[in-house]
Amino acid sequence: MTIAIHGTAPVPHLGVIRVEGADAATFLHGQLTQDFALLGMSEARLAAWCSAKGRVLATFVGFKRSHTEILLVCQRDILPAMVKRLSMFVLRAKAKISDASGDFTLYGMLGSAVSDAAGSVGAPWSRVDVGPVTLVHLYPADSIARALWLAPTGTPPPEVPMLPADVWLHTDVRSGIAWIGATLSEAFVPQMLNYESVGGVNFKKGCYPGQEVVARSQFRGTLKRRAVLVHGSAACKPGDGLFLAADPDQPCATVVQVAPAPQGGIDAIVSGQIAAFEAGRLHLGAPDGPEVVVSAMPYPLLEDI
Repeated sequence: MTIAIHGTAPVPHLGVIRVEGADAATFLHGQLTQDFALLGMSEARLAAWCSAKGRVLATFVGFKRSHTEILLVCQRDILPAMVKRLSMFVLRAKAKISDASGDFTLYGMLGSAVSDAAGSVGAPWSRVDVGPVTLVHLYPADSIARALWLAPTGTPPPEVPMLPADVWLHTDVRSGIAWIGATLSEAFVPQMLNYESVGGVNFKKGCYPGQEVVARSQFRGTLKRRAVLVHGSAACKPGDGLFLAADPDQPCATVVQVAPAPQGGIDAIVSGQIAAFEAGRLHLGAPDGPEVVVSAMPYPLLEDI
């Protein structure tokens, strides 16, 4: 049953990177897993930045504020490292990269507040400007509309109820779209987070770091790990392992993102072995640890589309 939620929630764990200059789009196009060269003013992009080995360094939601300015929303804990590392690759491109978190206010907007603000609920990764405010439509969670609300610092906040941060964090998990920050940087290839199925990877665009590994994982059938949702009674954190009782020597999955569940316990996104998810009865922290219940993501995987 869908819970009626209406309002906005603080998202202090997110920050904003500004990429500004005549080559901003082409520079990002050559670095990230999504197409930024053709990014329109009414669109946003979910994207990952990968190492040469195809491992996700960080994930972003990006959009244009103008034809020469792109904003990337990402986990705040990895933002300084990403600004520094991306700047190393600019070379002769006309693009300047900076931490713009202090220039903007961010909220997570939920439920009917999204349609009230935007006029309607848009498709995931679409965006609309309402005066100085940009609304980026995200994947829903349990049929609850979700959007990022971004505006220049000093803009009055949305005139809707303010919700606890945990409400947003829980819908983030239930949407099935994982964010990667400092804790799990370089732990997964994009498909281990199902990014190819939710608009996070473009297989038709040009080269970017790790592209060969990402493409080979997709088209040669070598991918053996996916992301799923789990519910459990015990607390956990990103990076914790899950085990099968039949294979006690090593974890078969890793907690990626977790939030308190309204009904008690926790809900989490975990990435792990497809065979282990099919075997069932996963245990948190140890082969005899608390059991978690596995459920499918709320969207079809690319191979099923």
